[in-house]
Amino acid sequence: MSSPSERYAQFDAERRRSRTPLGSFQARYPFDLDPFQIRGCEALQEGESVLVAAPTGAGKTVVGEFAVHLALETGRKVFYTAPIKALSNQKHEELSAWLGHDRVGLLTGDTSVRPDADVVVMTTEVLRNMLYAGSSLLDGLGFVVMDEVHYLADRLRGPVWEEVIIHLDESVRLVALSATVSNAEEFGAWIDEVRGTVRVIVSETRPVPLWQHVIAGDDLLDLFVDDSGSPVVSHGPGAARERTVNPALAQTGSTSTSRIRDEDEGRGGRGGRGRHGGRGRGRGHGTQGRHRLRGSRSGPPDHRGGSDRRPDPGEHGAGRGPRLGSRPMRRPDVVALLDQHALLPGIFFIFSRAGCDAAVRQCAQAHLTLTTPEEQRRIRAVLAERLAVIGHEDEQILDLPAFRRAAINGVASHHAGMLPLLKVLVEELFSQGLIKAVFATETLALGINMPARSVVLEKLVKFNGTEHADLTPGEYTQLTGRAGRRGIDTEGHAVVVAGPRFDADAVASLASRRTYPLRSAFRPTPNMAVNLLDRFDLQRARETLEMSFAQFQADRSVVGLARKARETEDTVRSYREALHCERGDVLEYVQLTEQIAAREKALAQQRSAADRDRTRSTLRSLRRGDVVAMPGGKRNGYGVVLDVDRQVLEGIRVEVLTPDARVRAVHPGDLPSAPAVIDSLKLPRPERLGSAKVRRDTASALRQLLSGHDPDPRREVRSRAPRTPSTAAQDDALLRLREQLREHPCHDCPEIEAHLRWAGRWRKASAQLERDERRIQGRTSSLARQFDHLVDLLLELGYLELIEDPEPDPAGAADRQASPVPTPRGLRLRHLFSDRDLLIAECLDQGAWADLDPAELAAIVSAAVHDSRRDDAGSPELPASSRFAHVLARTEAIGDRLRAAQARHDVDLTTPPDAAASAIVHRWAQGRHFAAAIADSGMTAGDFVRHCRQVVDMLEQLAAVDGVAATARESVRAVRRGLVAQEFDR
Repeated sequence: MSSPSERYAQFDAERRRSRTPLGSFQARYPFDLDPFQIRGCEALQEGESVLVAAPTGAGKTVVGEFAVHLALETGRKVFYTAPIKALSNQKHEELSAWLGHDRVGLLTGDTSVRPDADVVVMTTEVLRNMLYAGSSLLDGLGFVVMDEVHYLADRLRGPVWEEVIIHLDESVRLVALSATVSNAEEFGAWIDEVRGTVRVIVSETRPVPLWQHVIAGDDLLDLFVDDSGSPVVSHGPGAARERTVNPALAQTGSTSTSRIRDEDEGRGGRGGRGRHGGRGRGRGHGTQGRHRLRGSRSGPPDHRGGSDRRPDPGEHGAGRGPRLGSRPMRRPDVVALLDQHALLPGIFFIFSRAGCDAAVRQCAQAHLTLTTPEEQRRIRAVLAERLAVIGHEDEQILDLPAFRRAAINGVASHHAGMLPLLKVLVEELFSQGLIKAVFATETLALGINMPARSVVLEKLVKFNGTEHADLTPGEYTQLTGRAGRRGIDTEGHAVVVAGPRFDADAVASLASRRTYPLRSAFRPTPNMAVNLLDRFDLQRARETLEMSFAQFQADRSVVGLARKARETEDTVRSYREALHCERGDVLEYVQLTEQIAAREKALAQQRSAADRDRTRSTLRSLRRGDVVAMPGGKRNGYGVVLDVDRQVLEGIRVEVLTPDARVRAVHPGDLPSAPAVIDSLKLPRPERLGSAKVRRDTASALRQLLSGHDPDPRREVRSRAPRTPSTAAQDDALLRLREQLREHPCHDCPEIEAHLRWAGRWRKASAQLERDERRIQGRTSSLARQFDHLVDLLLELGYLELIEDPEPDPAGAADRQASPVPTPRGLRLRHLFSDRDLLIAECLDQGAWADLDPAELAAIVSAAVHDSRRDDAGSPELPASSRFAHVLARTEAIGDRLRAAQARHDVDLTTPPDAAASAIVHRWAQGRHFAAAIADSGMTAGDFVRHCRQVVDMLEQLAAVDGVAATARESVRAVRRGLVAQEFDR
């Protein structure tokens, strides 16, 4: 018990605080602020900048809101920045509800509302542009809040954050709010070095306890238990420092029931009890957290989507464990299991768009219903109001009927391929508790506030753009951080669905380590170079780059890289000795094998591209009643064509009836090669095929017709519609390489296989050594050297010119220094913000885009800003305009010359224009409706709207450029309409 003097000292401190801005700010809340929030606010009140790193949902934005309060109390302005428009809009609404709409402005590039207000919410790019332009709106600025500052690691947006932090006036106090990162102190040390005093405040503890679970077979098991076998919390209040992997999981895969000590959560004790009678859900006693869902696969669902049979407490103890080697539980069953244990609403992370949509279809096929009649009525009302803006002609191509049915049942997907309007609807309905299960890609973990009671991961591997890689501890933390809603839930739950090769120890390691390092993505760009040199001389511009977080991290890592390089060098030497062959040069032999493999791959890609073209053509030519043999892939077997739809997102969809009376949709991507038409069958009228009996009778007729055909459809396809012939046997280059390989002296060596294995190891180690050495050489002042190369390129291209410094040399030298400054061309480049900024500037300067009409200009801008999601060996469809084809060819030629110049100066090469979406944008800008615009492209609604937004952003930049300004303004109006305008207006 504290002494009277201690109690008085505490009372006196609270009384003094109540008389400060923090005291009046605290009065807004009906609850006490957390200690980390108070420390952050006190730092701001004392005149310091602050970096606050805390878990998702911990309430770090309170510190940002105190900066708003403090600015208004002291008569200064405050800018609140967010990385994306959706977050900016959300924060604008929150601040407006607090302060009133007349006191809060909004700037997001396409939206400008009260920009001269004392509180302005904006995207980070807008603030960066204001700093470069020396905007008068910066006058009187006292605070800048940078929410979600860990976006600094983003390749595209990240450099903008560093530019803002570096260029903000030193008098401006910075409030950086970040998710928990493992190197927050390093990031804070950089801010301190760049801007002066900054207080780093890190909170590792989640505000809501997090339980970890595994679904193995039909069982829901706890991942962590204590010495007595009772489940324990992994993170947050009540987290157990000492815990063990559940012994019951030993039967599901590889686990040693190892003891785990959490290095990040220091709070001991047994987990608190949840609101459903157990620690997160109903539990038996002494069961090691096992729950058996009886009847989950076969029992009829009730109105809530679960089984009609409830878990039997008597079977939680002794009895058989989870079924070994079984397939993971079906997604609808997983949802039903979580629903039974009151773990919904939940977010199910699936690392592919197609997987998310497939999960929703599976729930529909399982007749899963998670909503009550009253909730369904509310959902219908929201959908009717919000979807009324979509034209009738676009409903089918957007698959709105299926979206409505799923949403009414409480299920939805959420990914970048969806129409933004639909994503927003899902977010709103989920936040209101109306949608219970959302199948989402990992981008949702970085989006707006959409917390859940549980988060489910069905795989711990995802495709990272080049390969399928294991989730990192940081990624696992980011995804599971969504579980547990502060103020709504007393706890959160992370659930992993065990697969055939499930490793409980690996999952336990992921769930215990909270490493999430922040790595800078900063790099100099042409636009950045002319902006810096318009404000500073060359030396000051180079110093600015050396102030970046990227350089700060690079200088710190050289010592470790050098040690690693020495170790790799020893490994390379030993491998080189091991691959010696007395007959000849093994590495020369290996190079021949690699050349052969590369040529074979190129020929195979050409063959596959031809097969894809033939498949599309064949599917488009099919007619109702055609009996087809399909060669494999997702759709292997026979079928009779019921319908051919040429106006779908996938380009074409063929509906077939199979011999077992099932109706299947066939898309070009479902087949490895073209199907074969083998016969025809007279079909009933389309409306009659809605009857199951008519479909069975038709299928019976199909089986009779097929009785005279080969039972293996693949043989029928090979005889009637064989694949495009392989050209490998006639390819001169491949034949020469194979001959050289046979004649090589190492070819007949009896130890050649062993030599090749050592050669592979040597190649891999040598490549690693080369990378390490390049990184070491490039680390010290690396950004400044890149900048120098870039300046030389811009001088050659005429965007910069050397002007003699009018100030005398301080050393008294006769020669005066010449400094690079922007030319009129360079000043135009200042206002072009794009990954291909230099290519666009070159095209404008050479008048390549001057004579285009609005639709053609939109199409060429599409090529200048588009990046295809995946490689496509086929040629893109081009707009039906000979003038566009000529301009595209000229743009590509300009790009070729630019890349040659960049290569000479050792500057990163600009990627060629990508016209994959140009025809779509051209049709849209001509006034076609959405379904007609995307035609056979296969582009999703979300990708289409997002791409059109990029096109509009660039067109608005061109609206200030002589020669194309008037056309660009017309083009903006032509593109910014319908579904695209809705995204801008929301």
